[in-house]
Amino acid sequence: MKGYVQVYTGNGKGKTTAALGLSIRAAGAGLKVFIVQFLKMGDYSEIKALERFSDLITLEQYGLGRFVRGKPSPEDIEAGRKGLEKLKSIIAAGEHDVVVIEEGNVAVMCGLFSAQDLLDVIELKPENMEIVITGRGAASEIIEKADLVTEMKEIKHYYQKGVKARIGIEK
Repeated sequence: MKGYVQVYTGNGKGKTTAALGLSIRAAGAGLKVFIVQFLKMGDYSEIKALERFSDLITLEQYGLGRFVRGKPSPEDIEAGRKGLEKLKSIIAAGEHDVVVIEEGNVAVMCGLFSAQDLLDVIELKPENMEIVITGRGAASEIIEKADLVTEMKEIKHYYQKGVKARIGIEK
């Protein structure tokens, strides 16, 4: 099976949810999935759910668990670099069928690494591996390189009425 590069971007809700849904679908078909989460650290509900598929889905976090606003700290950059190196080794090993680069676009936008670094990772992709990159603000170079790009567009969101992130729905 030929693998493609997918990008889920935009300001709307659903990028991570779509990538995780694809991961579960892949595991259901017996495919091996690796998910690297940039900028995130913590016990999100999806991590607990994915533990049930630990024979096929591996998830690793490379973040400090806080929002990066403005210039990232040296610690943020170091966490991002570690994630990038792990990602390169996972893709080069070619043992996974699907690799999800969760918040990869935001990591580029925040300056944890460059769009070129992400393009270099994509170039390592074996023919049969699917790569999914999530996060708002996808760089034009990444969009150009991708085979499929979906933009989640926010039309209306209950956050605007003060609804906080809810366990099991947004976190």
